Amino acid sequence: MKVPVSYLLFFVVFVKTVSSQTQIPFDSEHWQLPEGKAVVEEYMGEKSLFLQGGIAFLKDIELRNGIIEFDLAVPEKRGFVGAIFRSTDPSNYEEFYLRMHQSGNPDATQYTPVFNGMAGWQLYFGTGFTETFTMDFDQWMHVKIVFWEDQGEIYIRDMENPLIFMHDLKQETAAGKVGLEVNPNFSPAHYANFQYQALTKAPFSPRQIETPAPEAGLIQKWMVSRAFSEVWFDKFQLQFKESDLPARDWTILKTEPDGLANISRLTERTKENNTVFAKVIINASADHIQPLALAFSDRVSVYVNGKVLFSGNDTYSSRDYRFLGSIGYFDTIFLPLKKGRNEIMIAVSEGFGGWGIRGKLIEPEKVTIE
Repeated sequence: MKVPVSYLLFFVVFVKTVSSQTQIPFDSEHWQLPEGKAVVEEYMGEKSLFLQGGIAFLKDIELRNGIIEFDLAVPEKRGFVGAIFRSTDPSNYEEFYLRMHQSGNPDATQYTPVFNGMAGWQLYFGTGFTETFTMDFDQWMHVKIVFWEDQGEIYIRDMENPLIFMHDLKQETAAGKVGLEVNPNFSPAHYANFQYQALTKAPFSPRQIETPAPEAGLIQKWMVSRAFSEVWFDKFQLQFKESDLPARDWTILKTEPDGLANISRLTERTKENNTVFAKVIINASADHIQPLALAFSDRVSVYVNGKVLFSGNDTYSSRDYRFLGSIGYFDTIFLPLKKGRNEIMIAVSEGFGGWGIRGKLIEPEKVTIE
């Protein structure tokens, strides 16, 4: 029987595509599994990894640019399950996960960077970070994560149309480990048919994302102290001299294009040390009241020239059980500036979900920012 040349060409291309993928069995030779939290078992016709918590790291493989694919089965319960990539150490990586209990909602899926052990979902949401998705519970769903330089794509079920286009991957573009993860405090999940591919050329057409010019008055850098304990504020410090501060070493943190200063880029938050000061110097042409639009996560105390002016709390569920604590310009602070140099210091305390601050002066023509 004569086989059409077009069929042969298709077959060659198909074999080449499949052979470029490396399928990895779930065993201790290939995976670093969380102790006591991972079981290899048959599930719905597949040899699967039943992951009950933590991260299962693929051994001896690091990808700068690549594709990871797997089948995922989740129950209809509260849970956070997914995968990580470009993990340069156990506390720094890119993360994608599903919120099973939010199936069908705008935040059913989430891409977020993790810096120093802190995921930033309260800082990164909307286009490029979260997307609506309705899950098939207790069935296999195929997941594909593609990452190339500073962009990436997420596919679930539909392998032709990406669910999320990650237009600005936040971690450093460097080779790192990949893994599968389950939040240990919630429902477990099954994984099957894991495979990966290292990429040497772009698998999609990188999109040219125009970065808008910074808004007038946007604070584009902060001086950030080392971390200290929020307990320091138990004395309710109404005013202080800089020599009184519990952390007086300063590091300049430049913001992202929208003005976000992700404090986790600089320091780890611990139970003991969960607060930093973010400082900016404003020079005023005359005495006046300057409005400052302020966004923060989770809690702040604002000082102007050493005197307290404002305290705010945007912690998760602090207003009602539906309040997510997502960062936004929800507060306007009226700064009493004097002519000349003014020191604005904002204590930023964090619980979980993203440690950040963003500020914008409403009448920037009256001031200059050092």
